[in-house]
Amino acid sequence: QVHLVESGGDLVQPGGSLSLSCAACGNVFSIDAIGWYRQTPGKERELVAIITSVGYGGYADAVKGRFVISRDSAKRTISLRMNSLKSEDTAIYYCYANDGMRAYWGQGTQVTVSS
Repeated sequence: QVHLVESGGDLVQPGGSLSLSCAACGNVFSIDAIGWYRQTPGKERELVAIITSVGYGGYADAVKGRFVISRDSAKRTISLRMNSLKSEDTAIYYCYANDGMRAYWGQGTQVTVSS
């Protein structure tokens, strides 16, 4: 079992930056991949960024070059650094993890990009 808790969501102006964090507890060394999804009303949840147990990182085209995902060496916290934020980045951001058998989700944190 893995439990995920996000933090860091906030209101930020367009062009600004924000960092999200996800604290993982439980059997964290069973995690194959961990990352971030986001969702807006009426749309499906979409992948934002993900990092594997061997350190491979992947990003959605919409955030490439602007967002950076990182993971601490103890594998208990991941961060998402979001730069050059746009209004279309407004969403609830969810931390996600997969241990090869099932997916785990955090409760979500709201990011609003608006002037």
